[in-house]
Amino acid sequence: MSRSLRRTLAVLPAALLMALVPGSASAYPNPGVVNGDIVVHDPSMIRSPSGQYLLYSTGEGLQLRTSTDRTAFGRSGNAFTTKPSWWKNYSSASDPWAPDISYRGGTYLMYYAVSSFGSNTSAIGLAGSTTGLAGSWSDYGIVYTSNASSDYNAIDPNLFVDDDGKWWLSFGSWWTGIKMIRVDPSTGKQYAGDTARRSLASRPTGTKAVEAPSIVKRNGYYYLFASYDTCCAGTSSTYKIKVGRATAITGPYKDRNGVSMLSNGGTPVMESHGRYIGPGGQSILADSDGDLLVYHYYDGQDNGTPKLGVNLLNWSSGWPVAY
Repeated sequence: MSRSLRRTLAVLPAALLMALVPGSASAYPNPGVVNGDIVVHDPSMIRSPSGQYLLYSTGEGLQLRTSTDRTAFGRSGNAFTTKPSWWKNYSSASDPWAPDISYRGGTYLMYYAVSSFGSNTSAIGLAGSTTGLAGSWSDYGIVYTSNASSDYNAIDPNLFVDDDGKWWLSFGSWWTGIKMIRVDPSTGKQYAGDTARRSLASRPTGTKAVEAPSIVKRNGYYYLFASYDTCCAGTSSTYKIKVGRATAITGPYKDRNGVSMLSNGGTPVMESHGRYIGPGGQSILADSDGDLLVYHYYDGQDNGTPKLGVNLLNWSSGWPVAY
C-alpha cells in the first residue's frame, strides 16, 4: 500500500471510515509493503532521534533489524551477545521473548520475557542502552516473576508512561489473563509504594488464550490491544488482535459493544485473511504519519513462516481501524 493512499485514508470522514470496519475476516487490509529481512516474531519497533527504525524481535538474544525508510529492513545483530546467568533459571534455551523497546530520558529501555513454551515459570527482565543498537545493552536483571503455582504468567511485557508521570507495566498470557503492575521510574522495576497486581483482560470460560498486551492513550481513552487464541503453529495458528478501551489506565476495559475484557470482550482489529494467517504479537508505534500497528503473521504462501506486518491505524470512529 502506498504512503499516498494511506494518507488519503487517514483523512476519511468517520461515517465513511465506519464502512471499513471489518464485518468478516476478508475485510481486513493486507500488510503494508516491507521487504528485506522480515522473518520476525513478536516485533517491537521504535524510531530513533536520527530517524532510523529499530525493530527488535524474539530469538537469538533478541534480534535487531534496522531500516531508514520503514520499508527495507536488514539484520543488524542481537541485543545481547552474552546471556545473563539468571536466564537459565527460567528457560533451558536461555532465549528471551517478546521485547518491548521504548526511549525514556535519553536511554533506550527494553523489557523482555524469559520462559519456556507452555510454562508459567517465567520472568520479565529489563535492559538499557544509550544507543539502542545491537550489543550495546546492559541487563538490569529481573523485574517480575511467576512460577508453577501462580495463576498468571510473567511474559509479554509492555511499558506505558501516563500523562501524570506514572509508569505501568502490563504483561501476561493464558492462565487468568493480562495483568498490570506499577513501575518505579527511577529503577524500571516494581514500585514499592504500590505492589498490587491488577487484572485487565481474561477469558474465564473456554480457552484462556489472551496475551501480548499493548496500551496507548488516544483522545482521552486508554486502549488495550491484545492477542487472542493460538500462536506459533504456522498456518494452523488462530492468533488475532483485539482491543478494548477504558477511561482509567487500570480499567475496566470494554469493547465496542460494552463487553468487559475481563469477560472475553474485545473488538477485532486484525484477523487471518488470505495468505496472512494468525496476526498478533503486536506493538504500537506513533510515527510521523500516524500510529503503526506492528505485528507478525504466518505466511500461507511460504510454509507458515512468521513475517513482519505493518499497518497504519485510523482513530476517526473512536476505535482503531487498520488500513
